[in-house]
Amino acid sequence: MDFPDLIDLASARMGGRALIASDEFFAGKENLLKPGRAIWIADKFTEFGKWMDGWESRRKRVPGHDWCIIALGRPGIIRGVNVDTGHFKGNQPESCTVEAVEIDGDPGVDRLLSPDTKWTQVTERATLNPDSEHLIPANAAAGEGGGKRFTHVRLNIFPDGGVARFRVHGEVLPDWKALAGKTLDLAAAENGALVIACNDMHFGSRHNLIMPGRSVNMGDGWETRRKRGLKGGEFDWCIVQLGHRGKIQKVEVDTNHFKGNFPESCEIEVCDVGGGAEGKRGKGAEGFDPDAQKWETLLPRAKLRASEQHFYEKELGGDGKSWTHARLKIFPDGGISRLRLVGVAE
Repeated sequence: MDFPDLIDLASARMGGRALIASDEFFAGKENLLKPGRAIWIADKFTEFGKWMDGWESRRKRVPGHDWCIIALGRPGIIRGVNVDTGHFKGNQPESCTVEAVEIDGDPGVDRLLSPDTKWTQVTERATLNPDSEHLIPANAAAGEGGGKRFTHVRLNIFPDGGVARFRVHGEVLPDWKALAGKTLDLAAAENGALVIACNDMHFGSRHNLIMPGRSVNMGDGWETRRKRGLKGGEFDWCIVQLGHRGKIQKVEVDTNHFKGNFPESCEIEVCDVGGGAEGKRGKGAEGFDPDAQKWETLLPRAKLRASEQHFYEKELGGDGKSWTHARLKIFPDGGISRLRLVGVAE
């Protein structure tokens, strides 16, 4: 999978936090992690100057550069970043780099700023253009093959200026040794799950299905276009790569906010691609052929209702086996806000 299609480890809804910045005179650092693209309000000003939907430092008159330190919402492997200078036209930085470090827990600002803390530069220095998204892949220092685990990043801008949004795309790496044997949502993004494929997401991204919390509106879910000329039995689908191989004991299908466009019914199938004790989930959709898998029914086709949480436990099949992937089918089309597959990781 291309890295922009991976989870944003730094997003506010994943728990990401902008901790400290060298300067935020014109616009606050917390804007970096807001959802969506930045907005522009032409005649809006503050006592400090033009209001901007991003992070913006003052013009630097001394040597050095500005920076912002962010705690990732979940620790993980960094595959690339998106530095978005939306609406910064002439006041964007000249260039940027990204550094990262692994410090579990809440290290505090003093430790993060300590000269003893060894940051790793995980991107090459990149030129920044006005009012543009910049997709910058992680370099070899971020870890080839399996990748290195990081908990915090530092966005360095040279020498000063404004950045609207900052995304850190990668793979969540929970501490599975600590979580083994515990009951948790195996399909949750915060537990390393990923929606690796779907046949349609015209109105809402498939990734919304596994985000934390209930959806905030209809746009915060997975929604397909309307099917025409139906002959019966047609369905839309998406495939979730579980965060870890495990036994699924409970299912939640939430149609929150979908009131006239929820699916008539749904069905869930599961498969096990194998791979050993740690789940070996593979690399997203790479090398995963749905047609080559032996799918078994976990949840038989079940009716759905408008804007409601649907819970299933006694209805589940699968004979208590362990699984690595799940396929959600919706008949014939429509929107699902969240999917939860609660079970025990092996």
